[in-house]
Amino acid sequence: MKFNYKLHRLCGSAYGVPNATNTTSSSTSGGNILYTSSGNVLLSPVSNRVQVIDLLTHTATTLSCEARSNIKTIALSPDDRLLLIVDVDNHAMLVNFHRSVILHRFSFKRNVRICEFSPCGLYFAVSYGNHIQVWHAPGLRREFAPFVLHRTYTGLGDGVVDIQWSSDSSVVMACAKNGTTRIWSVQTVEGYEPATLSGHKSGVVGAYFEKISPGTGNRLRKVYTISGDGTVVSWSCSYSDDSEEDGTKNNLIESSNAAVSFFGGGSGNDLFTSNGTAANDESSSPQADHLVKAKWKATARHYFHQDTDVTATNFSMENNLLIVGFASGVFGLYELPSMSNIHTLSLSNQVIKTVAINSTGEWLAFGCPSTQQLLVWEWRSETYIIKQRGHAFGMKCMAYSSDGVVVATGGEDGSIKLWNTSSGFCYCTLKSHTAPITACVFSNSSVVLSASYDGTVRAHDLHRYRNFRTYTTPTPCQFTSLAVDPSGEVIVAGTMDPFHIYTWSMQSGKLLDILTGHVGPVSELTFHPTRGTLASASWDGTVKIWDLYKREGEPESIRHAQDVVCVSFRPDGKEMCTGTIGGLLSVWNVEDCSLICEIDGKKDIAGGRKMNDRMTSDSNASSRYFTSVCYSADGSCVLAGGNSKYICIYEVSQQILVKKFQVSFNRSLDGILDQLNSKLLGDGGPIDVNDASGDEADFSSNIPGAKRGDDGTRKSKVEVLTSQVAFSSTGREWAAVSNEGLHVYSLDDDMIFDPIALTEEITPGAVQSNLRDGKHSTALLISLHLNEFALVQQVLEETPYGSIPHVVKTIGPEHLERLMQYISKCMTGSPHLEFYMQWCLHLLRTHGNNMEKNRSSYMRAFRSMHRSVQIHHDELKRISNDNRYTLDFMQDQTQITLDRN
Repeated sequence: MKFNYKLHRLCGSAYGVPNATNTTSSSTSGGNILYTSSGNVLLSPVSNRVQVIDLLTHTATTLSCEARSNIKTIALSPDDRLLLIVDVDNHAMLVNFHRSVILHRFSFKRNVRICEFSPCGLYFAVSYGNHIQVWHAPGLRREFAPFVLHRTYTGLGDGVVDIQWSSDSSVVMACAKNGTTRIWSVQTVEGYEPATLSGHKSGVVGAYFEKISPGTGNRLRKVYTISGDGTVVSWSCSYSDDSEEDGTKNNLIESSNAAVSFFGGGSGNDLFTSNGTAANDESSSPQADHLVKAKWKATARHYFHQDTDVTATNFSMENNLLIVGFASGVFGLYELPSMSNIHTLSLSNQVIKTVAINSTGEWLAFGCPSTQQLLVWEWRSETYIIKQRGHAFGMKCMAYSSDGVVVATGGEDGSIKLWNTSSGFCYCTLKSHTAPITACVFSNSSVVLSASYDGTVRAHDLHRYRNFRTYTTPTPCQFTSLAVDPSGEVIVAGTMDPFHIYTWSMQSGKLLDILTGHVGPVSELTFHPTRGTLASASWDGTVKIWDLYKREGEPESIRHAQDVVCVSFRPDGKEMCTGTIGGLLSVWNVEDCSLICEIDGKKDIAGGRKMNDRMTSDSNASSRYFTSVCYSADGSCVLAGGNSKYICIYEVSQQILVKKFQVSFNRSLDGILDQLNSKLLGDGGPIDVNDASGDEADFSSNIPGAKRGDDGTRKSKVEVLTSQVAFSSTGREWAAVSNEGLHVYSLDDDMIFDPIALTEEITPGAVQSNLRDGKHSTALLISLHLNEFALVQQVLEETPYGSIPHVVKTIGPEHLERLMQYISKCMTGSPHLEFYMQWCLHLLRTHGNNMEKNRSSYMRAFRSMHRSVQIHHDELKRISNDNRYTLDFMQDQTQITLDRN
């Protein structure tokens, strides 16, 4: 079994920071979202990772690189080659976007709020406190220090809010919180003094250039500034050498509330090179020479007439479209320069923090970090392209469907979300509980069950997406665990108090029995895969084996030295694994309840010191233990996770640690670092450096002479831990629920040279030679020996349709499982559906008896193949249902035409 699993996607949130309640303000604000140059791919920061959403294929993946902390802002180069990521601690990371490889790391000394690449791709600008810095963008050559400072621009009296470039990359503009906007030339222009536009009563949220074109004389003509109070000021620029026919001088109307300031000595006071010298020595820029003769005036003033503040803006220079987001969750789309309102819509009741518009001006993207909500709206057709929202207070539990296509997650907000593992999107939200959900499980592919602290177990229909039956108890109690038997007829749920296990009939909803015997809360329940035997784990240190159909005598009890928190059966039902709060995993024989082996995982998951821990991580290992355990599809390995930053995979027969995964490296979470920085530890405890970031205004009043602040302003970090882990039935992926969301790990799809039984004749050239000679069976066997996906796919697709039955008969049992995996992988993204279905049909006809005898060996490959077929079946079913009336209409029209003839 291969263990090269890598994080494929982070579900649970499409934007923002999951589970961000009671965290610091700088950590809860999500970064900006942006489109790629094609306009079909959207980049959305989630926690310390970047999610890539393809709007055409409707799929989402997560870049493998991680920032040190929660992401504050991102910027993408015009050619989509470089991605710049800056976190809340002002640590920057330069990433090769296509390969997801980190090229360079850099730390800024001051607060960075926004970054932006120039349209030419040669520079990028970042806010640097009250200043902005322009850096040379790294090239294709590998350099020791790719970040080279071009110049620092000053002159703003407050923190920089937004940065914009002119379309020719010769001018850069920045706006500040004090309501001013300042314009600089990128290169030195002799005699030019940077212009300051001050015409707003509140802070400027965004400032944008009009596109430079031959129609404007290849010069800057207009600038639009938007303030938080909903005011838009249009600034026009006139030049002393403009002809009288232009009429621009006489038509400019200066606003009485606006003032245009020109600060002298711009080259000496405002521009500094990387070595601190004045910038007068550099050669001037011919593209910006006309700025010397420029005069800016306010020509128009517009108002949005909304009762709330403007929180986010964006401007499409190509389409002259201005998109504005408000604090009330309303957005408006306006056409400039007329400021005519094209569209206004209420998206949410929360603050819209960031907006984006693609290159064609058709798709508008919005991000609400408080609800982790991401929406993509097509304003012409008035339809949602994407509408995603995470759990309000984090996830608690998850469950895979039997075919591995759907994942159900239960949250602290009492809702169940269904996620498609192929696309990574949530396609349904079920809200029926009034308290946090503690467990969820699939009864079959169309029914999902959930247990909650509200004292109910609810069954949900996945066809109509509704709660069709509710199971209750005679006395109110809080459920902590849930299970359903393999036939889907019996439901059992364990409680926190009075330590009972309740049994219901799925069909009638009647309470069948109450199982008593535990003297502590029931932590987990699981059924035997093939029999009606139930295993229950409890905090009383026992695991009881119940036979629900016989009920003769007392249940078998397996005692442990400590509290039992998790239990799981092997897929074949012959073994059972339990976990205790001591970090010990015990493997038991199900037939005689004898102990087979024990795995001590305390040292494997030890690590991570929380901010309030008074001891080191090595001395605090006793608090780390596994809270969830499950077997792999073939039963050879155990996956375990708990209240630690690590998830471990153990080989059961050898009792060894095979691989250890760290869930997150996000330092915004508590318990990531093994050693805390001593300079951040004060006399009263840890010092939160994020409180001094200056991103949000601090209105708290301190009492003079008091050493302690307001108790109501306490903030805490979210602790990193794993609440549940589960393997997919296909065995090619597994998922874990953490405080950051749902982590889906899948086998690496990169080409891995893993040959078997190689000889001198087993070469890629031999594959091509046999294909040319028509020896498809030999070519397939050689390609399976080489174990290269590209070769196997080529042989499969070049095999004639009529020769498939003969080729399948030449495949031996040693290659059967591998061939099934390759067929399922090829079929997932191939349009040749009937061709690959023929392969599947003849594999089952020829080797079906062997698969039945060795069910455990082929179950993972069979489920993977079944999943690929199921995905195509669902897509064809949806298309057929959509086109049914169209086909009926075409048939009727054809019949009418024939009748007329």
